[in-house]
Amino acid sequence: MKKLKATLAFLLCSTIFSYLSAQTLYKTTNAEVSFFSKTPLENIDGKTNTATALIGVEKKEIVFFITNNSFQFPNKLMQEHFNEKYMESEKFPYSTFKGTIQDAIDLKVAGVYKVKVKGKLTIHGVEQERTIDGTVTVSNGKIDVVSDFKVKVADHKIEIPSVVTAKIAEELDVKIVASLVPKARN
Repeated sequence: MKKLKATLAFLLCSTIFSYLSAQTLYKTTNAEVSFFSKTPLENIDGKTNTATALIGVEKKEIVFFITNNSFQFPNKLMQEHFNEKYMESEKFPYSTFKGTIQDAIDLKVAGVYKVKVKGKLTIHGVEQERTIDGTVTVSNGKIDVVSDFKVKVADHKIEIPSVVTAKIAEELDVKIVASLVPKARN
């Protein structure tokens, strides 16, 4: 099973890198992705700081790659339920977003840009076309990305048992914070 996971991860990374080939690339392997579910009965807060993000400067392409079981929770039981019952991390080990910045900006010019990124968000093995708002800041040789958006669990066929529906929101607040630096060419 571990060999299969490693092979899948390699294939997914190869696909991502080919998607961004022949461009000036910026990269990080410690992007922060968090989500929050607020209900009257319980708040659920998950966070990872090991997401990979890549930006292809010339084509304004952006990719995020998250290992689902990297999310940490204040409560270990929540983490276990997240991986086993909801995300089914054994079956769907990764979540991804691949998109293109729609705005007429130049990522080689310093500045703060409000952007819309159109692409495909894949969670729980279900791909959804999305347009996500964000802020891109180009300065001091790096590109910072911040985005807040919502994800409906039903859109990704994540089943919430009726016994716990009052504890898990139908829509999660997601936040991404990433600081990318130029990727060295091999």
